[in-house]
Amino acid sequence: MMRTAMRWMLVVTLALLATACSKKQEAKPLPVAGESAKAGAKLAYEHHLRIELQEGQLAPRMAALREACESARFGACNVLNIEQSEHNGSLTVRVVPAGVEPLTGMASQDGKLASRQTRAEDLADAVNDNERKLKQLEIYSAQVEQLAQRKDISTSDLIALSHERAQIQVDRENFQNVAAQQQRRIDTNLLQMDFTDETRGHHLGVSLSDSIDQLYEGIRDALEMLAYGLPFLLLAFPLALVWWWFWRRVTRKSRQRNAV
Repeated sequence: MMRTAMRWMLVVTLALLATACSKKQEAKPLPVAGESAKAGAKLAYEHHLRIELQEGQLAPRMAALREACESARFGACNVLNIEQSEHNGSLTVRVVPAGVEPLTGMASQDGKLASRQTRAEDLADAVNDNERKLKQLEIYSAQVEQLAQRKDISTSDLIALSHERAQIQVDRENFQNVAAQQQRRIDTNLLQMDFTDETRGHHLGVSLSDSIDQLYEGIRDALEMLAYGLPFLLLAFPLALVWWWFWRRVTRKSRQRNAV
């Protein structure tokens, strides 16, 4: 009777898991399209994808994607990071918004787009802060140039101004580089594609099946131990009551003798 109930509980649990898995498979992610910030906005978009491929497709797929990016097949594109192991891989690129959809379509061809995430970072404050610092530097540079034009300036002051001019030029180039990087992040999309093949998924499925079997065996063993020990517990309880009654009686007589 007990084993029958356990089997029914296990069947119901597996049925619920199967239903949840089927619903998850039915909810396919939407096609991934590139994003462009609206006029006046300073948004940097990022896409993170997880793609499941058939066994043996991972290496050639990543190589094809890298070639498509480096050859600018779908627009300006730069490879930022590549990671690859036996059953997993990751490719990160920065591409124009129009290139996101064809790249992701190529990446998930004959595979499964398991999940996707798109987020945007607002760079408005960082852009405005960099522009403000650059304007302040230009004002300071104009003041230094005015001092350098004075005829009564000493040689030591002229040398100091020359060093200051050089530092201003270095700072100007740094601010301009930051502005260019910020604009590049706004004009393009970061696309990270994480790959896994079916071999890895099969191993995970086997591990899940083994875990369920071990859980069932553990519950069964625990219930068997409880059933085996229950009669001893039922026998020990009245014996404990008898011992307690006997101990109370002995100690009571001992206290009475001591009182006399």
